[in-house]
Amino acid sequence: MRNFRNLDIWQSGMFIVTKLYKMSGLLPDQEKFGLISQMQRAAVSIPSNIAEGCSRSSQLEYKRFLEISLGSSFELETQLLICKSLLYLPSEHVDDLLKDIHILQKQTNSLINKIKQSLKK
Repeated sequence: MRNFRNLDIWQSGMFIVTKLYKMSGLLPDQEKFGLISQMQRAAVSIPSNIAEGCSRSSQLEYKRFLEISLGSSFELETQLLICKSLLYLPSEHVDDLLKDIHILQKQTNSLINKIKQSLKK
């Protein structure tokens, strides 16, 4: 079993969750059960799936949960772009969080590829 708390991608995911929750207070009340709820669920899913994957006994299962986490990060990215296009959030706030998400996506993808390579051996 891996210690997920030591993983950079888990720590980055937790940082993204914190930033998103603070930003979501800027969104209109009408989005409380729409975009706000969806974005918070997608954000929380990122580190949660990394942690769950760490509990799995096989590399294949671990990789699958990392892929789910990666998918959640792309979902969150899309939702942030929607907020930006609707002018719900200041562009600089969105762009700053998107940079963090892109770094996390690259790190996660790199780890997935490492696992794929180890599975081929």
